[in-house]
Amino acid sequence: MKKFTDRNVPDQSGKTFFISGANTGIGFECAKVLASKNARVLLGCRNLNKAENAKQAILNEFSNANVSCIILDLSDFESVRAAAEVVNREPHLDVLINNAGIMMPPLEYTVQGFESQFGVNHLGPFLLTSLLLDKLRARPKARIVNTSSLAHLKGKIYFDDINAKQSYNKVNRYCQSKLANLLFTYELQRYLDNDPSDLISVACHPGVASTELSRHFPRCSQLIAPIARLLFNTPLEGAWPTLMAATSNSVQAADYFGPSKRMQMVGPAMVATPKNNALDTQVAKKLWAISCDMTEVYPFKQT
Repeated sequence: MKKFTDRNVPDQSGKTFFISGANTGIGFECAKVLASKNARVLLGCRNLNKAENAKQAILNEFSNANVSCIILDLSDFESVRAAAEVVNREPHLDVLINNAGIMMPPLEYTVQGFESQFGVNHLGPFLLTSLLLDKLRARPKARIVNTSSLAHLKGKIYFDDINAKQSYNKVNRYCQSKLANLLFTYELQRYLDNDPSDLISVACHPGVASTELSRHFPRCSQLIAPIARLLFNTPLEGAWPTLMAATSNSVQAADYFGPSKRMQMVGPAMVATPKNNALDTQVAKKLWAISCDMTEVYPFKQT
């Protein structure tokens, strides 16, 4: 499989994509590229004004773009359910891109009381995906794209303190959430292997990209950010693995994509290899079970 950039995205006429976190950063760049390739793009965003601004920015560049806004707050299950209802009224859905996330905030909790990074980065996408499964199953060669991170390399799932009531380290909890994205991707594909549809589950990571995710970094890190950005992916470059996962004709079930240079930190996208902790089937099954209980959705019978 050759290395991939936005220039390799094929025509997407007739396809509909739903992208969470689509008003800024990698999500916005994905939306713009897909819209330029004739896709219908649904922008999932927490703030309607920011979503409308993103939509207008795309239309300013591509006047014939087919773009709509959907309110989606992954920290609130009610918002996730409402967004899914809107998407389920679409004529069809071909690709769900679970892109939105938060990174290393102070200890916070979601509306339903879950530690925010686990809630927003994993439980929200888990619920959204579950509610859109039937819509995706109805389309040929549909895809679910989950966004992980190099941070999964140091991740572990804190089953004994999943809501950080005993202790909270923002870095460790971020790594946990990004590991959860991969565990979810692979466990979902194991279920889909026995599903009559040809829907597939894949994952990606952006390497190191300059986006708004870094807003919770220490002030000293932010001061050197203008220099560091020279070494990072731009948001568009960071979007290349997502675009590859979502559109490449050579993608296979359970594929994982990331940048190809500097130890997967920058550069065109390629197939990547996750750490073994993401391939632990017993941990994945346990995570799946508690995610079902926390979200109160059971998309497949547990095996």
